[in-house]
Amino acid sequence: MARARTGARAADIVVFAEHADWHVRRLLAALKRHGRAGRVLSLKACGFAVGETAHGLLLPGFGDLLPAACFVRAVPAGSFEQVTARLGVLHALGALGVPVMNDARAIERCVDKSAATFLLARAGLSTPRTWVLEDRAAAQMLVDAAPGDTVLKPLFGAQGRGLARLAPGAPLPEPDTVDALYYLQDFVAAPAHEDFRVFVVGGRAEGAMVRRGTGWITNIHQGAVGSAVAPEGALAALAVKAAAAVGADHAGVDIIADREGRLFVLEVNSMPAWKGLYEATGRDMAEPLAARLAEPRPLRSEGSPSCASSSASS
Repeated sequence: MARARTGARAADIVVFAEHADWHVRRLLAALKRHGRAGRVLSLKACGFAVGETAHGLLLPGFGDLLPAACFVRAVPAGSFEQVTARLGVLHALGALGVPVMNDARAIERCVDKSAATFLLARAGLSTPRTWVLEDRAAAQMLVDAAPGDTVLKPLFGAQGRGLARLAPGAPLPEPDTVDALYYLQDFVAAPAHEDFRVFVVGGRAEGAMVRRGTGWITNIHQGAVGSAVAPEGALAALAVKAAAAVGADHAGVDIIADREGRLFVLEVNSMPAWKGLYEATGRDMAEPLAARLAEPRPLRSEGSPSCASSSASS
């Protein structure tokens, strides 16, 4: 049999995930409704096969072919070397012209909260004043001099885990308890314990909810309750711009309103869950995601400009 040419495509769309959870099952079903077949692969099983396959990648079940597109539900944790190699596979797929949603650059930017915050501010979007530094004494001085409370966050973190709210004068934890890095952000005082999650797909706000908690941490996984809000107006426009700022084709954007009603972007999630959003709104984000993946025109791939337009995570 003749060897497939580099870049030859299979019809299947890969969903990178560790198991077929609720989100993966919903996405596979939505892809089927759009006439496309999805195949679940773990990035742990993938790698490089330079000189062996036509494209130089090891993608179980594909041989010399490349998938039509890829959706990244999860990048599994591992050693620094393992995670680097897994992201390298995503970078390589993008370099080969395979649409990857989201691509490795967007994932890297969002996982690193300091990079995401920098890009949001550089794009001119309102985000809380932020400091990221290693020196505990210098960080303590910033906390003590802050105009109000300061939020200490892990650089890599999700679902509201590891957050601490510090009043001026409150001692920072020792470096070895925070991986020797202090990510500090001004606490935004909202009129209630609430913020917003807006789900963006392909430059459009597809769903939104307000999350209300019993305390200042408002993540659904921390006990907050979501209620539907319209994904439109200033809220939607800001979310779309935030996703574009980090180069994300889809994103869960966390936004908070202060007591004067001003909106601030807190975070952009490049691998957002949407079960909480579905329960709050009845809108399944698997549908717009599948529609986007099944589009005949290519998604944004690495090295190309952002797909997000100026129109207007669980």
